[in-house]
Amino acid sequence: MAGTDILIGIDAGTSVIKAVAFDLAGRQLASAAVPNRYATAADGSATQPLGQTWDDCARALRELGDLVDGLAGRTAALAVTGQGDGTWLAGAGNRPVGDAWLWLDARAAPTVERLAHCGENRARFEATGTGLNTCQMGSQIAHMQSFRPELLEAAEVALHCKDWLYLNLTGVRATDPSEASFTFGNYRNRQYDDTVIAALGLESQRHLLPPIIEGTEVTHPLSAAAAAATGLRAGTPVSLGYVDMVMTALGAGVYGGGGEDVACSTVGSTGVHMRAVRWQDVHLNDEGTGYVICLPVPGVVTQVQTNMAATLNVDWALGLAGDALKAFGHEVSHKELVSRIDAWLSESQPGQIVYHPYISEAGERGPFVNAQARAGFTGFSQYHGFPDLLRAVTEGLGHAMRDCYTAMGKLPGELRLTGGAARSGALRKIFSASVDAPVRVSARDEAGAAGAAMMAAVAIGAYKSMDDCVNEWVIPLLGAPEAPDAGLVDAYSRIFPAYQSARQVLVPVWDQLSRARRPSGE
Repeated sequence: MAGTDILIGIDAGTSVIKAVAFDLAGRQLASAAVPNRYATAADGSATQPLGQTWDDCARALRELGDLVDGLAGRTAALAVTGQGDGTWLAGAGNRPVGDAWLWLDARAAPTVERLAHCGENRARFEATGTGLNTCQMGSQIAHMQSFRPELLEAAEVALHCKDWLYLNLTGVRATDPSEASFTFGNYRNRQYDDTVIAALGLESQRHLLPPIIEGTEVTHPLSAAAAAATGLRAGTPVSLGYVDMVMTALGAGVYGGGGEDVACSTVGSTGVHMRAVRWQDVHLNDEGTGYVICLPVPGVVTQVQTNMAATLNVDWALGLAGDALKAFGHEVSHKELVSRIDAWLSESQPGQIVYHPYISEAGERGPFVNAQARAGFTGFSQYHGFPDLLRAVTEGLGHAMRDCYTAMGKLPGELRLTGGAARSGALRKIFSASVDAPVRVSARDEAGAAGAAMMAAVAIGAYKSMDDCVNEWVIPLLGAPEAPDAGLVDAYSRIFPAYQSARQVLVPVWDQLSRARRPSGE
């Protein structure tokens, strides 16, 4: 379209929906964000109203229009990504069937336990490359089939978050190769797989699965109704992005730049650890854990392991210090506590105490799955103080990262970092030494929205290939490599076997603690 010089990336996360404007060369122009609310309950549910999510997305786009002059006329295309997993059911007239079950929803746990012990589960894992857990649409629909069949009876299509938004933007029911293949398909051909669907016991629900489209090749026009809701121009091409994990990694540098053995970790509240490989080079571990998620690059996938909690552990440790100071009448902000991290670390010795960062109430899912796993320290003595505790917690994040990459086959040759922890020089040193690789940090602010917008850029022909787009949008924003500290590498190499051994032998302890904490009679 003549005069169009902007691409919009929509990133619908669990708690925030962002609409971000980029120019065609990948420079970020403006960003608008709207809180994305969800509800949790004691039964393990985590739900979000579908209608509310679309309204919030439309609002974010309208607010972006207030920030960018002439946005509607200047937009060449938009693309949408969003939180992964979960189940977003739509019925007649594309109306919602109840609230969405989010990736945080734990109600399918007993169904996952049953399916995991079926003989067909290994075949399902070898097709998808993805371990079974309560987050996934396949597990959730299998659970609904047994316990909430009325939801499936009222549904005509089962979508993910970004698919639901794409439906509202274009009127088209579809999903993308990334979520389709790790949930119901095969990462080798990026199509649905009969073996997987049968292993989940969902042959009778196959009609709910939407067509799979490739967003770097296919777009659909923005509908008149969506144009009225968003303030954009009807007919604007819309690209369906891949799941947010790989869009963020794509925008942050998981692929490209000549690196033969590059990995990308997003270390925020949770931890996501990924490496891009040819599908023929995927390493499927014996434990049957992790994800294999396609990239919007022919023949290339990401191997993924995820930690339920990353910097949440650091926030907890700093909270202890804040509470102690508050008890003596000293109010200290979280920002002030964060500024003290480097000093505390300098007062402690590396590689002395093992900490397992399983602080989430949902346990852990990478590189092993255990809902009962809990955080803990091993190796404290009377001579250790708060600086040692904080160092152990931060090193625990590095050990968890190494644990995840080890489960993918080998440690990376270069680690590219994004997320809140990437801003800390002290944490970067710990992560670099933990995997014994140089670290590079992307200067990209909104990597997820950028990854989606890159797909739109390729789809409309602004770039011939994703490689060309990566070379202009991603590689120039990577900082210089920061080499690992040899002393730290040695210290962490010595203590890491203790980290792994302890988490393996603690499994029955976690189970016993879980039983002991239940009220009598449960």
